[in-house]
Amino acid sequence: MDGTSNAGLDGQLATAKRNVSLLAVAQAILGAAPPLAFSVGGLAGFQMLGADKSLSTAPLTGFNVGIALGAVGVAAASRLLGRRESFMIGALLGATGSALAAFALVQSNFWLFVVALALMGLSAGFTQKIRFAAADASPSFYKGKAISWILAAGIVSAIVGPQIAIWLKDSLAPVTFAGAFLGLVPLLLAAIGVLFFLKLPSLAGKVSAASEPTRPLREIVMTQRFMTGMVCGIGSYALMTFMMTGAPLAMVIGCGFSSDLAALGIQWHVIAMFAPSFFTGMLISRYGPEKIVAAGLLILMSCAVVAHWGIELWNFWGALVLLGIGWNFGFIGATAIVASSYRPAEADKVQGFHDIILFSTVALSSFSSGKVFTAFGWSVMNLVIWPVTILCLVLVLLQMRVASRKPG
Repeated sequence: MDGTSNAGLDGQLATAKRNVSLLAVAQAILGAAPPLAFSVGGLAGFQMLGADKSLSTAPLTGFNVGIALGAVGVAAASRLLGRRESFMIGALLGATGSALAAFALVQSNFWLFVVALALMGLSAGFTQKIRFAAADASPSFYKGKAISWILAAGIVSAIVGPQIAIWLKDSLAPVTFAGAFLGLVPLLLAAIGVLFFLKLPSLAGKVSAASEPTRPLREIVMTQRFMTGMVCGIGSYALMTFMMTGAPLAMVIGCGFSSDLAALGIQWHVIAMFAPSFFTGMLISRYGPEKIVAAGLLILMSCAVVAHWGIELWNFWGALVLLGIGWNFGFIGATAIVASSYRPAEADKVQGFHDIILFSTVALSSFSSGKVFTAFGWSVMNLVIWPVTILCLVLVLLQMRVASRKPG
């Protein structure tokens, strides 16, 4: 009996490792699109506009709207077609969007470029679910390692995307950046070939009846714990998007640095976003999510200090690295707070409400980034960090005070 059981477990683990390896490769490829888009998307939009440059970050707003729609679309596609097929559709959408972006740049069609980046964002929304697929395809004792592999692949993406922008931005000269988007197309199509070999287990029948009655959505979202987690998570994510979107414009347009240096700054920023994830969960378990969120908010404040200190290259790169680390602690910690505010049977409706507010705010922050930079400059953009982080920090401290009063 033990031998049969062990053999079955070994076979399950071998299958899980194979699936996770394929998903990690797919993540590394597909995840290269967002850092490429944020490295040059605002600059490409800037060069296509006339006298009024305030809409230069609209393409990145389209990208963020696409992510929100993709997060919904991948769930529907997975139910109808299966997760493997939904990821393949996402990769195809990304390749289509990248090709359309290159065409839009050649044609100097700004609004077509916005649509193209929205398609790329839609693909990125599909890609975000790969980490869940890796966890679901693994036995319980292997889930943590599976997620770590996907996170490690995200670091590869953070390097590959900006490097493609650097290597290929002038390959279709005199049209700048078109070659970078076109170069992404075969890479995303290759991901479809990788995903084809997946053999993911079905999730049917895993949903069990809730042991506790579900509460109305209004009752859940009005609790102090949920509101604290949502406001801090949205604040961290919106500030990260606001600053990341505006930084390449400030570096290239405002200070005269090359687009290559701006792309490298985004590369280090995205690495800083994902690298701490290997130990953020451990820190949350040890110190509690509220303290990790507070640490993230303080790091975001330090980002504002470094950015406001000057306009040398180290100021931009240092601020972007701190921005990534602050986002990681702030957003992951806030997500843990939100996740502890509802019961399992309430997850779908609460997460849906949360994500609608989150991605709507993030889209608005990327849109306003170009407006604020054009009207007031980089120094004013840095000041936006302070009221948001102070508000979030006050909410976290109040939540910690309430939690300390509870018995046990």
